[in-house]
Amino acid sequence: MPAPEWSIEALSCPHHNRKGFTCTAKPLEVYLRCQARQDVEKRIAAVFVLTPDGHTIAGYYTLSQFSVRLADIPPETARKLAKYPDVPATLLGRLAVGDPYRGQKLGEKLLLDALARSLEHSKGVASFAVIVDAKDESALGFYRKYGFLAFPGTNNRLFLPMGTIEQLLTELK
Repeated sequence: MPAPEWSIEALSCPHHNRKGFTCTAKPLEVYLRCQARQDVEKRIAAVFVLTPDGHTIAGYYTLSQFSVRLADIPPETARKLAKYPDVPATLLGRLAVGDPYRGQKLGEKLLLDALARSLEHSKGVASFAVIVDAKDESALGFYRKYGFLAFPGTNNRLFLPMGTIEQLLTELK
């Protein structure tokens, strides 16, 4: 059987099978099934789905605008930024791969797409970094593998500056 032709698309509620998505992390499954459509409609989050056939959802991620207190950013990064009380960022709010698709490096595919999309959008709507709140130790390790840095004093919150994202994506081409 040939490998699927994966594509990442904006969530189209009648088009994509949200009810068929299963995930061990139940809050991520419930979000896609019950909340994602409303978040898209209310422009709270942009939801992107990974699909092998335009219908089945193998995984997804969400992006939203975010702001971070300059005082909360590590000093070595903060000193490179304008001295505003808050600085703009992009929140990678959720990232999940469905149980039947685990072990195929689809989490990496989703993350790299989210980073590339965030970088591109930062050229039109400013964002100094992508922020993520890792749900557990496994997720922390996953994000750190791509260079995400910890926020001091904030459990499981990580960030990756846009300059680093640009370098990472250039190296992977």
